[in-house]
Amino acid sequence: MRSLMILLVLVIFCSLQMTSSAPLAADVPNCCMEFIDVKIPVRQVKSYSWTSSNCPRRAIVFHMISGKEFCVDPETTWVNGHVAKVDKRKTSATTTTTTTTTTATTAKTQSPTV
Repeated sequence: MRSLMILLVLVIFCSLQMTSSAPLAADVPNCCMEFIDVKIPVRQVKSYSWTSSNCPRRAIVFHMISGKEFCVDPETTWVNGHVAKVDKRKTSATTTTTTTTTTATTAKTQSPTV
């Protein structure tokens, strides 16, 4: 009876130890379990991101203007074109903003000739 009680306590202790060593929910990366097969219109894509390298399968997540997110396989033929277009869109927006700011600053600093 005494050895059975010790065995029970030991089993409970081991169970608690295993449960407490599990990773916290905050440590678990957001991974894509399913990919969509439908080609997304690139004009509706706001941005994209890669899933964590800790995921079983790497994926690209397209963030839409509507707020939705779609997981896609990076090896799908149309995905690389979408990524390039979104990158180009961001680069041209940054260049336009910088050019506009520089032009406005130059116009303010130049004094009119009298």
